[in-house]
Parts: sequence; C-alpha cells; structure tokens
Amino acid sequence: MSVPSPAPSLSAAASPAVGAGPTQAELLDFVRRTAADAELIASLPLDPEGRTWVRLEGPGGSEAWLIGWPPRTGTGWHDHADSVGAFLTASGDLTEHSLAARLPTDGWKTLELTEGVDRTRRLSAGKGRAFGRHHVHEVLNESGDRHAISVHAYYPPLPRIRRYSRTGQVLRLEQVERPEDWQ
Repeated sequence: MSVPSPAPSLSAAASPAVGAGPTQAELLDFVRRTAADAELIASLPLDPEGRTWVRLEGPGGSEAWLIGWPPRTGTGWHDHADSVGAFLTASGDLTEHSLAARLPTDGWKTLELTEGVDRTRRLSAGKGRAFGRHHVHEVLNESGDRHAISVHAYYPPLPRIRRYSRTGQVLRLEQVERPEDWQ
C-alpha cells in the first residue's frame, strides 16, 4: 500500500458544523490513547516507498488516521482549513515545522513571512500536539533507516487541505484539495 497522502472518505456535505464536537484536548487524549494500543500500531502495513494509513473511528464524529512514515518522507507544507486537530507519534520520531502566524484564510496566492515565525518540534514516541484551525505545518520522518507511526484526528472531518510551497520566507499556495479529490 503506497500512497501520497491521507484520503478522507467523507464528502464535504457530510461534514459536521464547526463548533460542535470534540475539542483539541479531547482529540489529543484520543490520539494518545490510540497510540498506546500496541496491537493496533503493529497491525499497520508499512511500505518502504510511501506513507500508508488506516482510517480509524474518531470520537464525536471526528476523522482519525493511523499513518506509517517510511524513512525520509513528509507531508510538505499544508493546513487543514477549518478543522482543529491533534497528532501523536506512536513509534519512531517525527519533526513538525510550523508557522507561528495567523495567515489569511482565502484570497491570496503568495505571502512573504516575517522573521521569527518558524517553529520546530521533535516528536518522539509518546509525544504529540493539538492545533487550531488554519494551522500551517509540515510533518517529516527525518530518519534515514526507521519507519515512524503516528495517530491523527481532525474535527470537523477535513473540509479541504491547502498545500503550499516554500522558498525562504515566501509561502505560495499551490493547490486546494477537497474530499471529492481524495475519493
């Protein structure tokens, strides 16, 4: 099973309204408890070429994923639009690069980022984080020889993902994906 990125199976019309549902803290608690399930973590098929995943039943109508990361793979810069989320490394080590800046939600193609907005977190097994709406980040397995596995949850289920490229301090919107693009 070799695939480029998680593929939600819910349609945008089926997504619950923003504001109801689990909080960031509840999503973080869910990913923490799920990552502690050694049998589940061990059941994920791993591919040396690309990320693999299994969709999970998330709490309160959330969307959840168990994701395997081969060595030297990552997501690229992206956000989860109006969804809040949490993720936690179940095995291995992941690195998250994020922006500590609120970006405009729509109507732009290129932004020049100010100095000091970059944040880096190293997330070893058992470490995770929650994030709010419009959180821009990239997640990487920088290991040269070891898979990583993580658990992710989002609420509401992903209405869209915006993908970005970055050159220095310039962030460029490259693509907007919607659930129908993933099916």
